Amino acid sequence: MAAAYLHPPVQAPASSRLTDSHGRVIHDLRVSITDRCNYKCVYCRTGENGAQYPELQIEEYLRLIELFVGLGITKVRLTGGEPLLRRGLLDLVRELARMRTFEGQPLDIALTTNGHLLDRLAAGLKAAGLARVTVSMDAVDGPIFERITRVPGSFQAVLAGVRAARAAGLTPLKINCVLLRGFNDDQIEGFAHFARAEDVIVRFIEFMPLEEDRLWSPEIVVTLKEIVDRIGRVLPLVPLPAREASETARRYTFIDGKGEIGIIAPVSQAFCGACSRVRLTSDGKIRTCLFSQIEHDLYGRMRAGASNEELRAYIVRTVEDKEARHHIGESGFLKPSRSMVHIGG
Repeated sequence: MAAAYLHPPVQAPASSRLTDSHGRVIHDLRVSITDRCNYKCVYCRTGENGAQYPELQIEEYLRLIELFVGLGITKVRLTGGEPLLRRGLLDLVRELARMRTFEGQPLDIALTTNGHLLDRLAAGLKAAGLARVTVSMDAVDGPIFERITRVPGSFQAVLAGVRAARAAGLTPLKINCVLLRGFNDDQIEGFAHFARAEDVIVRFIEFMPLEEDRLWSPEIVVTLKEIVDRIGRVLPLVPLPAREASETARRYTFIDGKGEIGIIAPVSQAFCGACSRVRLTSDGKIRTCLFSQIEHDLYGRMRAGASNEELRAYIVRTVEDKEARHHIGESGFLKPSRSMVHIGG
């Protein structure tokens, strides 16, 4: 891919870096590069709908990301759908690795994947400049895993991908497990052992109302306290300090110091007050919160001929209006206008 269109981000003064009206500094950009997925996980694709939104060209994603970097973004995570399905992914990673933050440092580039294609792509992604990956994996029992994904052979494919990513140096390697009561919560203790055996960080995520259908209810949520209590009865846990205020996971290690568990608890212990994220959908819309009811068409303005200065101003105005918090479980709560697979993780 020719890189002539890339240039060092035009850097605004520190005082004008992305900050919302609640005083939160935004430095983490999640970019979905497709809403296609080769899995049909039952808690996510409950309606079994396929891709619904168009994808941009790789060069277009790069231009939009560059605008955010010029406003102070330091972390970019590529998501989907399943980003490993996207043609041009290695080119995208290579060009992102050329970008520099305000401080002149390389971007922190990560990727979230279901891991099915990771075995053959891990080494290439590392060579292109990817720092690390997070693999979504909702069971350590093969039959249960494949009941969730509805794809035969998926468990062994993901396990091979996890090991290939670790061998390639895409570390620290994180495994994300979304827990649903009565469905895969019997995997909690097994994942604790898996974290230690495979030298990965396992992160449990409370189930949020982001599926395509109407599966979610408070009773399905397995809370942080329950997870800690259950693991602690098998392998005692010790809390770890947060690395930064905006960190989403509560972190724990085992009493012997071997292995790490994280718990992301947006339902029972929301962390909105320290949120540092904004999202860009595969079709170029800004979402200031996972649960936004409004999308902001950045790509549409770019296609209409807006200058970089005009686009940056639009980003700043949009982020200023970022929601204070989500309202999961409250009276009148509305699910977001897109499901998770169509927003980007």
